[in-house]
Amino acid sequence: DVAWHPDGDTIFAVYTADGGDTQVSMMNLNTSGQKKVTFLQAKPHTKGIINNINFMPWSDTCFMTGGSDHAVMLWQERDDSWNHKKVHRDLHSSAVMGVAGLQQRKTIISVGMDKRIISYDVSAERAEYKNLIDSKCLSVLLNPSDFNLYMVQTGRSPGRQLRLFDIRLRQTEVHAIGWKQTSSESQSALINQSWSPDGWYLSSGSADPVIHIFDIRYQGQKPCQSVQAHQKRVFKAVWHQTFPVLTSISSDLNVAIHKY
Repeated sequence: DVAWHPDGDTIFAVYTADGGDTQVSMMNLNTSGQKKVTFLQAKPHTKGIINNINFMPWSDTCFMTGGSDHAVMLWQERDDSWNHKKVHRDLHSSAVMGVAGLQQRKTIISVGMDKRIISYDVSAERAEYKNLIDSKCLSVLLNPSDFNLYMVQTGRSPGRQLRLFDIRLRQTEVHAIGWKQTSSESQSALINQSWSPDGWYLSSGSADPVIHIFDIRYQGQKPCQSVQAHQKRVFKAVWHQTFPVLTSISSDLNVAIHKY
């Protein structure tokens, strides 16, 4: 996984915890040569793939990583170096697939292959609540407009791949949306959703070569539009923050830009 530093000039990437190699790299776009890419020396994850990296929307610059070792790690910037500490390792019983931070307080939402959604208060160092759903959780994404809403992508649940939750309602599922998959392939962790900047629309790739677009204001579970965009699986379709375009990437080796 990769993530932009909030300053917008550095790309962070995460790798694997196996083999004792470095786990996080930084690519500074303002420099060149050997100093362009540096690796953090800390190796806090113990095994498997590091599945997610996400910067937190808080005043102090920090990011979270979630790994196949069931752990969520907090990395904080201090005097041009990065310190890390374990947030939790025992709350999930399987791989952590996604971590997101709430805008309004120091609370994170983590989701995993164990079908659990966990809200964790970082300041108090305790879990606020745990939610067990009927399907594996593959990613989590906060709404960019209403910071109480978050979307969880699930696997093996055709017609209900995307689940909308409200942090104020704790375990209550607000809405479930999805599509009937025509491909025989299972729902993949490589297919990710993306919010539109206004927070009303959601786009998702699919194992079928289409981009599905949903309007969360409607209760219908089907997409409001499905765009035939590629020849093979669509991994992701991302909304531009200012221009009316979607950018998609696919296993057909194409990157496409779509006006809407």
